[in-house]
Formats: sequence, C-alpha cells, structure tokens
Amino acid sequence: MDNFPAASFAQRIGGTRIGRETEIYKFEKIKRAKRAAREQHPEIELLDLGVGEPDEMAPIEIVERLAEEARKPENRGYADNGGPRLKEAAARYLARVCGVSADPETEICHSIGSKAALSILPACFVDPGDVVLMTVPGYPVFGTHAQYYGGQVFSLPLLEKNSFLPDLESVPTDVLRRTKVLVLNYPNNPTGATATRSFFEEVVAFAHRHRIVVIHDFAYAGLVFRGSPLSFLSVPGAKEVGLELHSASKNFNMTGWRCGFVVGDSRLVRAYAAVKDHTDSGQFLAIQHAFAYGLDHPEITQRIAEKYSRRMDLLVGALSRLGCPARKPDASFFLYTPAPRSATTAQGEIFFPTAEKAAEWLITERQISTVPWDDAGAYLRWSVTFSAQGEEEERRVVAELEKRLAATRLRWK
Repeated sequence: MDNFPAASFAQRIGGTRIGRETEIYKFEKIKRAKRAAREQHPEIELLDLGVGEPDEMAPIEIVERLAEEARKPENRGYADNGGPRLKEAAARYLARVCGVSADPETEICHSIGSKAALSILPACFVDPGDVVLMTVPGYPVFGTHAQYYGGQVFSLPLLEKNSFLPDLESVPTDVLRRTKVLVLNYPNNPTGATATRSFFEEVVAFAHRHRIVVIHDFAYAGLVFRGSPLSFLSVPGAKEVGLELHSASKNFNMTGWRCGFVVGDSRLVRAYAAVKDHTDSGQFLAIQHAFAYGLDHPEITQRIAEKYSRRMDLLVGALSRLGCPARKPDASFFLYTPAPRSATTAQGEIFFPTAEKAAEWLITERQISTVPWDDAGAYLRWSVTFSAQGEEEERRVVAELEKRLAATRLRWK
C-alpha cells in the first residue's frame, strides 16, 4: 500500500509521476514570477501585458439581463443541452454578423465555454491510433484530450513567413491516412493572425479530399480592427466538414460566465450533444439568456474591439520606436513579436537564448509581464488587456512601458 494512491493514477495523466514532477506549467511560472516581482518591488507598478482575458466587466446591460433572468423560477433547473433562446439568438447572430445560415434546432448547441467544448469533442472522433492536426503555438486542450483517448497529435508550426497560417501540404501521407481532425483558431491566439478566405477555401478542399473534420475555434470572432469577422462556415462546403466554436468570453467580456455555442453540420453537432449529455447538465439558463442578449447586440463587441485597436496602436508605436519589428494585427487583443535577443545594461550585455529567458528578465528587471512562446521560434505575446480606465490612463501605461524598456538597449537582430 506504500505506493497507494499513486499506483491508481491513469498513465494518461502521468501515472505514478503525479505530484512528483518538478516541471512547472508555463502560465503557473508567469503567475509565480508576477507574485515575486510584486513582493520584491512593491513600490514599482507591475505592467501586466501577459494577461489573456478582458480587463473590464461585462457591459452593464448584460449584467442587468442576468439579474433579471436569475429571478425567474423557470430558469432555475438543469439546462442540459441548452434552451431555445440562445440557439435562436445564435442563429440570428450568425446570419447578421457572419453571413452564415444555421438551423437553431439541429445545427447549434450551447457549450459551457469553448474550453469545455474542446475537451468534449475528442470523445466524438478520436480512437486509439488516430491523428489530430494541431497548430503550434496554440491552445492545447483538444490535443490533450485526444491523447487521453489514445490519439496522436501532429503539430503544424505557425511561421511568420507563412503569415502564421499552417502549411497543410507539409503533412506526410502516412499521417494523413490516420488523421481524423484538424483544429484551427483564427483570429489566432497567440499570434493575432487572421485567416483569409482563400486559406479557408484551401482548408475546405483539404478536409473533403482527406475526409477530415475541421474544428474552428472562433473565440475572438468579433474583435476585428479591419473588415468583418470571417467565419470558417461562411466558405462553401465548410459546413459539411466542420464545426465552429463561438464564445461569450472575449466578445462580451464574459470570461468567467462560461458560455458559448457549437455550430456546424447537424450530424457533428448531434455527436457533440450526445457526449455533452454525459458530461454536464448545461449552463445556468439566466447566463444563456444574458449571452443571447449580447448576440443580438453585436455593437457591444464593436465597442470593445475599438478599445483594443486604440491600445494596439499605442503599443505597436512604442515597441517600434525601440527597434522591435512589431506590426499591428487585424484582430484579437494579442500582439506577437520576436523576442529580443539581448539587453545592454550597466553590468554588460545579457543574451536571451529563448523567449522564456527574455520574458523572465522583463518581469524580474523591468516589472513587465509578457507570455513567451518558443514552439515555432522565439516570440513574446503582448496583450492589450492591461488594466487601464480611459484613454489617458492607457497612454500613461504604454508611456511607462516605453520608458522602462528605453532605459535598456534591447536588440532584436
């Protein structure tokens, strides 16, 4: 019994290694580094450009709708696979904002956020030995759960030379024969890249040719600075091979509310709903109805996007003046730049072999928090969701950032 309960842990989550491993998850490292920076320099403001969630509460009109709906006794019970109001609002939103026609009864089902959907969907498709194509850097949840079911992950690097779009032709033939699913996310986290219609057309042709299901995580759908949201399902033939995940979190500042929806081919939606039935009992109907209100008012998201666009202009301008090759993305609240290679201080030049080392130096020496990515080159992700109330405060925060970085000569080449 000395090895109990460690001997009972499933191998898929680490088996007897659980609780003994010393490796720390990247985002936990960042949290610890921020705590340490605050403790060591409480007199210095921490500039947090690493946070990946909105800096403001949900709009008051959505909060008021939640309060109103929460008082109704008919909303108190299990929601299971969702009420009709959210599905119908989702269908209206898809038609109005995305140019996509969807049957609310058969082609839409709610989710407790995109993360929950991404953890459920592998059970619908992945058997031992199957392959899923995942982009890196990226959100790993679907791939993690696919591996739980005995599947394998084939990584597609997102490279600047390809506009941070995956090279589908790079997948070996023997891998394609075993591939069940391709997971995409545009606007992209962490690169901020957007897909083009021609790329999505290529994806649709690729999926039909190789009989692959496409899961498009559209969490940042409405946070666009130029043009209109581009839904994968708006491309002819996409609905026959794909599902798209929509979220309240980023588009309506409803991160902690955990609500979204899945839309696409009716058979794929039915499979998702069948597994979901055995996974959760649905999100509180009052939250669903508040989200439905937001979907009927896309101008809310447009206002949020305008704020991020304004902040992005400030950040790109500051980093560019320092010599960083920063370019404003077309969407999202993430700016993805090459990590600096070195910094010159009074003690001499410090070299950064990885983005993680650069990020560690920034948080420790300059009290600036970012997120490092070394999966496909050394890059830093800067988020414009930093805490600031109003345009004057936004300008102050970015000016302070520039001042701290200007005090050190950073080199990117």
